[in-house]
Amino acid sequence: MSNSLTGAQDSAPWFNPLRDSDDKRLPRIAGPCGMVIFGVTGDLARKKLLPAIYDLAHRGLLPPGFCLVGYGRRDWSNEEFQDYVLDAVKAGARTEFQDNVWKRLTEGMVFCKGNFDDDAAFDNLASTLQYLDETRGTAGNWAFYLSVPPDFFADVCHQLDRSGMAQATEEHWRRVIIEKPFGHDQESARALNKIVNQVFPEDSVFRIDHYLGKETVQNIMVLRFANQLFDPLWNNQFIDHVQITMAEDIGLGGRAGYYDGIGAARDVIQNHLLQLLALIAMEEPIAFTPAQLQAEKVKVLRATSPVYPLAKTTARGQYSAGWQGSNYVQGLREEEGFDPESATETYAACTLQVKSRRWNGVPFYLRTGKRLGRRVTEIALVFKPSPHPPFSEESAGEEASNNAVVIRVQPDEGVLMRFGSKVPGSTMEVRDVNMDFSYSEAFTEESPEAYERLILDVMLDEASLFPTNEEVELSWAILDPILEYWAQRGKPEQYPAGTWGPESATRMMAREGRVWRRP
Repeated sequence: MSNSLTGAQDSAPWFNPLRDSDDKRLPRIAGPCGMVIFGVTGDLARKKLLPAIYDLAHRGLLPPGFCLVGYGRRDWSNEEFQDYVLDAVKAGARTEFQDNVWKRLTEGMVFCKGNFDDDAAFDNLASTLQYLDETRGTAGNWAFYLSVPPDFFADVCHQLDRSGMAQATEEHWRRVIIEKPFGHDQESARALNKIVNQVFPEDSVFRIDHYLGKETVQNIMVLRFANQLFDPLWNNQFIDHVQITMAEDIGLGGRAGYYDGIGAARDVIQNHLLQLLALIAMEEPIAFTPAQLQAEKVKVLRATSPVYPLAKTTARGQYSAGWQGSNYVQGLREEEGFDPESATETYAACTLQVKSRRWNGVPFYLRTGKRLGRRVTEIALVFKPSPHPPFSEESAGEEASNNAVVIRVQPDEGVLMRFGSKVPGSTMEVRDVNMDFSYSEAFTEESPEAYERLILDVMLDEASLFPTNEEVELSWAILDPILEYWAQRGKPEQYPAGTWGPESATRMMAREGRVWRRP
């Protein structure tokens, strides 16, 4: 074998148990293992995965013999692959670049050339992993990251099975990491799950939803279950409705070809927003173990369904030309690579209900879109009005509104509480004020990037933040009726770039006397 590799050394300068014990955010160190990335030359690997691996190494959270194997069609030597990774790390890593960390990481960095249907290339990959086990101390523990389109899942899984690389034993583990989209409807998701589970058992499958790796999302459970302040109010007696928003201020850019035929609902609602809904609505688990957390989320998704009629409880749109801040931007149908006759939506909103004792009668409004007013992801629990306020309408003031708890997922991660307060003066005027908790101001520690947390969790076999195949299929069961209805309705409504979506979304809320929040 031509790979130039050295053996593992426990005295590696980038492996410091004392430094790890000081890092309270990610206190656990992965045991002996390595990772193979299929699709290593793609945007996701370059922008997210490779920088995250370096950051984990810099924080001392990877084992000293960790190996990174890239698989792709490029005719690269190991050195050329290392140069590619170096460029990605310097462009995207969040921690300071240090030569000793980088040198140590490159000692276990290998590139294998091949296609996904190439038996000989996968046999060579298997031999490479065996060699690394013997020389680097990876102990036969490998994670396979499928950063490839779903069309290639079957080929890669078949080859991993045929070559024996997918086979775990009592002494070593093998795990597979899958990126979304997890199908385009329930039927295709079920077929993909069958393909993957024929090779890897479900407890070895990790489906990445990077939103679940965000610190604020994980804080939802702490906010709910560690504070007596909130739990008694977290039900239909006090909460009027819930709004879950993921808004982007960017357009499709160079992703028009990929995005056409997928759309905002499949891209965001099916995974990110329904997972946030499940965390908000679930009951307290018996224990905070992966199995118990996943069981409670499944209960919520089983109880969730669209509110009918869909003509009045859903909305979709495509952005047209308009002002995005101080820039005038083109509309979707003028984007290069996008079919001007396409019915693919860039804005999607829907009304869902959770049929449980806790949430019966509380609508959940989910929305996502591109070219909206600003980039923000938040969950707003809006409370019912006071049943008998002792203040007259004249003294209440026009600005007073319902109390709310707003969980900001990004940017400016934190929690905001909105309540009424008396305006200083001789009259009894009530006005909304905010009590604002910000992560960046309350903690000196920087939140780990989502992919750092999730990659480390795979190595540690910590599955709490990864949706199961049942969660994926249930999410599609919720969304499929809406998608089928839209498919019969022709083109989506247009909305100008820089606004907050189509008029149909405003009407969707107004039919129940409610309005969308303007973050």
